[in-house]
Amino acid sequence: MVTYVLDSSAILRYLDDEAGAVRVAEIIKSHLAGRCEAMISAPHWGEIAGITCKVHGRQAMELVLSRLSAFGFEVVAADAERAVAAALIKLKSGVSYVDAFGVELVAEDGDRVFVTADFDFKAVSRDVAIEFLPAK
Repeated sequence: MVTYVLDSSAILRYLDDEAGAVRVAEIIKSHLAGRCEAMISAPHWGEIAGITCKVHGRQAMELVLSRLSAFGFEVVAADAERAVAAALIKLKSGVSYVDAFGVELVAEDGDRVFVTADFDFKAVSRDVAIEFLPAK
């Protein structure tokens, strides 16, 4: 069974109903139906919280996180081992440190696909499976 690792840009596209929102909704529906798994790294979860709070306020952030939690995504903690692996990915590829946590999750298992709207991930597209959402 495929596991989709969603980054903050994919979730924010879904929340804002922007390009790629339909695809993210399909993944969520598949996850809820048990046809796939969906997960997000804790640093990406934090980015969603921070961006939502900055743009819409704390109450909206809490509502969004509550609704996303209801989907049952696994939010993978950034422990010491993952932090070091992400740092090495950042050094090798040049992706941001937060984004390297998502890449690390995908690299851990061959049945995982990273879903993003961030084209900076082209640098790691040879190393891991990435599904790019359409540009705005």
